[in-house]
Amino acid sequence: MSGTSLDGVDGVLVDFAPQIPLVLGHISAPFSTALQQELLALNSEGPNELHRAALAGNGLVRVYASVVEQLLRSCKLEASSVCAIGAHGQTVRHRPQLFDGTGYTIQLNQPALLAELSGIAVVADFRSRDVAAGGQGAPLVPPFHQAFFGHLPGVSGVLNIGGISNLTALHVDEPDRLLGFDCGPGNALMDAWCLAHTGAPYDDKGRWAATGVVHAGLLQALLDEPFFGQPGPKSTGRDLFNGPWLQARLAAHTGLPPQDVQATLTELTARSCADSVLQTIPGTQRLIVCGGGALNAHLIARLQALLPGCTVASSEAFGLPPLQVEATAFAWLAKQCFERKTASSKSVTGASGARILGAIYPA
Repeated sequence: MSGTSLDGVDGVLVDFAPQIPLVLGHISAPFSTALQQELLALNSEGPNELHRAALAGNGLVRVYASVVEQLLRSCKLEASSVCAIGAHGQTVRHRPQLFDGTGYTIQLNQPALLAELSGIAVVADFRSRDVAAGGQGAPLVPPFHQAFFGHLPGVSGVLNIGGISNLTALHVDEPDRLLGFDCGPGNALMDAWCLAHTGAPYDDKGRWAATGVVHAGLLQALLDEPFFGQPGPKSTGRDLFNGPWLQARLAAHTGLPPQDVQATLTELTARSCADSVLQTIPGTQRLIVCGGGALNAHLIARLQALLPGCTVASSEAFGLPPLQVEATAFAWLAKQCFERKTASSKSVTGASGARILGAIYPA
């Protein structure tokens, strides 16, 4: 899995034979600076996009293939032991339901090349069938959250904080009430601001943000974005929450210390996520946090302060470390596709019905 944070690839090797999926290995691999910059640039219009996108897809898949090789080596397994690789690709445009009523979602990927390099069948293109069925094509992880965390008593929330944040609402006694949607920016704006002003790719544990003061006027200008007031199903990405979006709102608040902007961006993520919990699953006693944002201690503290009646805890406390959840979810999606089982939810994406997601590239 390589998400909107653009910090690299997380790969897991998962055994689904036990009742509870067993992660046998986990490897993280960073992107080279050149590949990271090109993937980021391809989120916006530019010259010679088709050529550049094709080559970036090749480069991305070579990182995927390296991660697969490292996983097999670390677990002392042969490629023949693996049923399939779930390879989501890198989202560079996500515009469902727009323009012609259907819209589109684009993930850079070269699954045929990955099958050649790895000798393993590859499942890719998970989002487009849901979009074709009238859905948002995102988030896709709530059905997996239900499969893995849905046994917990009462009502639970699962909050994935990657580049974009998304929330899943789980009701153990009413599994058909599965809800999920994107809340807004997760780490994307925080990471970009931190890199620009400190040279660090992210704010480690939120320490820099903790030295700043939240600017109420800027926070309100950020929260005035209409996306936050829309009901689900809804999804978003760098198409909306990007550098120009932030700069347009900073224009009326010049001269702020950089650490205050970082504190305000962290509060934006905390507020938009907490508001989503309060509006969708009021009274829940448990919020399970995964993704890179789960490692941001300052962000977690702000979430806890905004949700005083709810215990905010890392997914590790519930059996799956936060950096493994999304990659495990796409392994599960690949398994569902291989077994010809639906893996989407109408209540989450707004599609006309549940669909089998993904396209298979045999080994």
